[in-house]
Amino acid sequence: MAPACPAALSQSLHAALVESFDVPPTDRFQVIHQHEAGELIFDRHYPRSDDFLLIEITAGRVRDTATKQRFYRSLVQRLQREPGIDPEDVMVVITTTDAQARSFGGGRGN
Repeated sequence: MAPACPAALSQSLHAALVESFDVPPTDRFQVIHQHEAGELIFDRHYPRSDDFLLIEITAGRVRDTATKQRFYRSLVQRLQREPGIDPEDVMVVITTTDAQARSFGGGRGN
C-alpha cells in the first residue's frame, strides 16, 4: 500500500462499521500491518492480487447475517472508491467476544 493508503483504508473500514454495524463514530480501534511481498501467504487460485487485504474484526456482539452482508458490501464498495482496492482482494473474518473477554482500560472489565 502507498503511504497515504493506511489512512484511507482506516476511514473506509470505519465508515462501513459505523453505517452497517451501528458502531459509534468515536469508537475506532484499529491496527494496520503492512507486509512486504511474500510475507503474506495466500492461495493464488483465488482471484487475488498483491493488494490482497485480510481484515480481522473483533466484535463485541453478534450481528445477524443480513447485517454482516450489508457490511461486507459497504466495505468493499468504500475500499474500491478509496483507496482503490479491488473487491476480490478483500477478505473479512469476524470474531465475536463477550464482555468478560475484554478490558478497555484501567484493568476494568466490561
